[in-house]
Amino acid sequence: MISELLAQFISSCNYDTLPDPVRDMARRCVLDWMGSAIRGSIEPPARMYADVAREEGGEARASTVCGQLRTSVAWAAQINAAASHTVEMDDLHPGSVLHAAAPIIAAALAVGESVDTGGEELLAAIVAGYEVAIRAGEAAGPSHYDFWHTTATCGTFGAAAATARLLKLSNEQIVNALGSAGTQAAGLWQFLDDGAMSKQLHVAHAAGSGILAAQLAQRGFTSAREIFEGRKGFLAATSKDPHVNMLTENLGHDYRMLTNSFKRHASCRHTHTAIDAALVLRNEKQIAANDLEAIHVHLYPAGFQLLSEVKATSGYAARFSIPYTIAAALVRGRVGLKEFEGIHAPDIRQMMSRVHLIEDVPIGKDYPEKWPARVVATMRNGESVTATVEYPKGDAKNPFTAQELQDKFRALTENILSPAEQERLIHISGELERHGAREIWMAL
Repeated sequence: MISELLAQFISSCNYDTLPDPVRDMARRCVLDWMGSAIRGSIEPPARMYADVAREEGGEARASTVCGQLRTSVAWAAQINAAASHTVEMDDLHPGSVLHAAAPIIAAALAVGESVDTGGEELLAAIVAGYEVAIRAGEAAGPSHYDFWHTTATCGTFGAAAATARLLKLSNEQIVNALGSAGTQAAGLWQFLDDGAMSKQLHVAHAAGSGILAAQLAQRGFTSAREIFEGRKGFLAATSKDPHVNMLTENLGHDYRMLTNSFKRHASCRHTHTAIDAALVLRNEKQIAANDLEAIHVHLYPAGFQLLSEVKATSGYAARFSIPYTIAAALVRGRVGLKEFEGIHAPDIRQMMSRVHLIEDVPIGKDYPEKWPARVVATMRNGESVTATVEYPKGDAKNPFTAQELQDKFRALTENILSPAEQERLIHISGELERHGAREIWMAL
């Protein structure tokens, strides 16, 4: 059974046997997650979660990014997950369309702090969580994403896997943890029509549900043994085109997290290749915004179908708007956090009316391995100029340098952390195996 094979991998995922590139990627993922979580901690979703945690109470066993608040393991993980998924700067795995860090690292740090785990165990647990969640997303296939937010659904499996590894569950217990994770997996895309906060609820629920699944399994709680492949299991319920083999193919040898990507722009990852193409027009081809008559953005079907109806009615909704993000790139030369603080700027709004989104089936033939975009700019003089980008900056095929990733962390946490605190966290993440989960929180 699939869950048994996954359980064997999770329980045997040890730091000593991980390839060096996998260890390095795990360290990078932790630093990138911390930057997003710390910046998101000052936004309303995280503050609301913290308020509920304070009311509900619970033994203070884990830390949060919201000030000095310490609370129960489950509440801490949920707060930190919500915070890390708020400013749309957290990582993404293209092949599974999954933001793994938000639910998995949030769960791992909360559980790890509560059991005082060391850095090597923490890294191994994070890797186990990423591999299980990513493979679940790949197995669910593109049709799953039509309605289901993969980070929420498959992130639950990843949080359960990471927690199970840290709690040192037996293989039988891990099978039950995966079953309980799968029956809780949820998260629908309808919130995009309202620009609502459900996306933060999704990842928080995934982190908390994954932890609960492992904690229950530790106590003998049983669950579906064929949660993935069963006739009424996860894949049967949520996918029209499941690829069951993706869950176990070369498991423990082909590490999916090596193809993880990091974000340069503070917007939905489906906008990033189009933004980068617009920046090529602006910066490399020296096209001035005032010279543009129209901009046609050709996007692969999955991106088009998710984003085509989104209206830039709020700062959060604007992060999913192709007209807004492309207009910001062409007018301001960047799509950072500041571009979503005042979304009614006349220069951006004027440019938005010239941006048109087109569904391009041929360009999406290699999705989700590639998320390409072609931007065609028509000038006022009638000339047409085109830029195409297949891999945005931050993708595994167009990666950040270590310095660029550190600079992103500094930019996200400025005015929240002191320079000394920033450098301490950069140092800890860079040699995470030498530091336990508690040391991360002590540095904040």
